[in-house]
Amino acid sequence: MTALDPRDTEVAADTAPSPDAGDEGGVLSRPYRALSIGVVSVVLLIAFEATAVGTAMPVAARELDGVPLYAFAFSAYFTTSLFGMVLAGQWSDRRGPLGALTWGIAAFAAGLLLSGTAGAMWPFVLGRAVQGLGGGLVIVALYVVVGRAYPERLRPAIMAAFAASWVVPSVVGPLASGAVTEHLGWRWVFVGIPVLVVFPLALALPRIRSRASGPADGTDPGASFDRHRIRLALGISLGAGLLQYAAQDLRWASLLPGAAGAALLVPAVLGLLPRGTYRAARGLPSVVLLRGVAAGSFIAAESFVPLMLVTQRGLSPTLAGFSLAAGGGTWALGSWVQSRPRLEPYRERLMTVGMLLVAAAIGTAPSVLIDAVPAWTVAVAWGFGCFGMGLVISSTSVLLFQLSAPEEAGANSAALQISDGLSNVLLLAAGGAAFAALGGGTVAHTAAASSSASHPAAFAAVFLPMAAVALVGAWVTTRVRER
Repeated sequence: MTALDPRDTEVAADTAPSPDAGDEGGVLSRPYRALSIGVVSVVLLIAFEATAVGTAMPVAARELDGVPLYAFAFSAYFTTSLFGMVLAGQWSDRRGPLGALTWGIAAFAAGLLLSGTAGAMWPFVLGRAVQGLGGGLVIVALYVVVGRAYPERLRPAIMAAFAASWVVPSVVGPLASGAVTEHLGWRWVFVGIPVLVVFPLALALPRIRSRASGPADGTDPGASFDRHRIRLALGISLGAGLLQYAAQDLRWASLLPGAAGAALLVPAVLGLLPRGTYRAARGLPSVVLLRGVAAGSFIAAESFVPLMLVTQRGLSPTLAGFSLAAGGGTWALGSWVQSRPRLEPYRERLMTVGMLLVAAAIGTAPSVLIDAVPAWTVAVAWGFGCFGMGLVISSTSVLLFQLSAPEEAGANSAALQISDGLSNVLLLAAGGAAFAALGGGTVAHTAAASSSASHPAAFAAVFLPMAAVALVGAWVTTRVRER
């Protein structure tokens, strides 16, 4: 497999039909059918991997005698994916998204195979790092494909399809992964997925080559990558990893790596995100900020829901997991609602409503710490919260393309994904530190011990601040439109 030849991209760019050149129908009409099925299938496989691997990970860590390195199996994926996002943004703007997508899927598959055949925990973690690099390349490249290959009227629909691709994996993934892990072994969860990537690649790549290959308009195809941004990308990846490590080890000795991580992270973030993001400047900066605020607050809170239900209300892990299952459907429903053409003039209001629903869901979740409140309250609240997330997340992607020049689509897509991923790790680290500081680290992971090891304050210290962050996001939604 070789990188795309710049001469080929020039020809492709010259001969590719304009996506706005009067194509009729929707994302499954003849001009877009193969491309839509292919890219949605890629997202579907990534979603299945994300939900399945989490189920197999504890078994893998035990068999590889790597439980102390368990957290690094997750953080390694995240830190390298940040670098991959920045690289994909530059690659897509200067060479087109085809090369970044192809190499990204190859790295993603190679990482899965490396982890699935690992004989010790460190090679397993290395495989996760390679997989994260590929995942970062793929997600940004897909966004650029959407921006180039689909006219503006179809972008909300394809983004809704991306969101819908997570519905089945969110329900089936953990169950299928559990069955495979139990009957065939955890390694098959990793080594089985790469084979499934062949079909969507064969379907989508020819259409991507004809519709979305080549450098962006106004970009020199021979221009080299911006080395300064590459250095910033390395800084943000290493800084995020150091901060994660410091948050997981609450000792005085952890202050040094934490400070080093912050010193690397702050200038990198300021250099990679649009100017004015940190102060919610109107337009694109607020869109990028909103993506991080929404994703970070919701995911940080969601990570503690199953643990709270198991340890505080005595639910089984399966029932606790199913309390979040309906959210996949309501998330897809919210994405579908925002894609309706008649609602386009009200997109900002929809996003405000979405963030208020997210804040309400997060704030309602700790009410089950009171025994009189039914445990199913979380499932209902989370369904509404996921509906709000569907309204917000897909809308930020649509607005990104509306506010980006063609030659900036890759870099801005990378900024959106960086905001998403970085806020996840920072708010998870903050929530985890608060949880541990209030005794959450001693919470027993069995229902039998919940009565004797109850730490409701530790859970409240996670959910209530995240609800406040989501309320800040509701204010940011009022600034996503330029005056």
